[in-house]
Amino acid sequence: MTAKAQHITGWILTGLVGLFLIGASGVPKFLDWEGRDAMLTHMGMSPSLMPVIGVIEIAVTLLYLIPRTAFLGAILITGYLGGAVMTHLRIGDPWWFPIIIGVVVWLGLALRRPAIIRLALGRTEQP
Repeated sequence: MTAKAQHITGWILTGLVGLFLIGASGVPKFLDWEGRDAMLTHMGMSPSLMPVIGVIEIAVTLLYLIPRTAFLGAILITGYLGGAVMTHLRIGDPWWFPIIIGVVVWLGLALRRPAIIRLALGRTEQP
């Protein structure tokens, strides 16, 4: 894959993660929808926590979408998703989806910034 194709693919993955975390997961935390209270009861969460969790999720995703803060955003998203994994494990729900999102976060960033791939593989030399 050419460097340009890698960069474009990285931005596509980054955009898809951003759309999902903000549009499909973050914003609904501020809305009242059918089944919300049942889901929160099942998870053992108070409805008053949802806006706080939504703000955190949107904030770390915005950091990830900004090129200068993308690395910090990826680290913070990873921590956020770790909490999601723990929540799902605690209640016995499937726990793998947040891990997949986390992998896509890092893959998108690594394709945009190849130095991350070199660091992950333990290589310090430039190609």
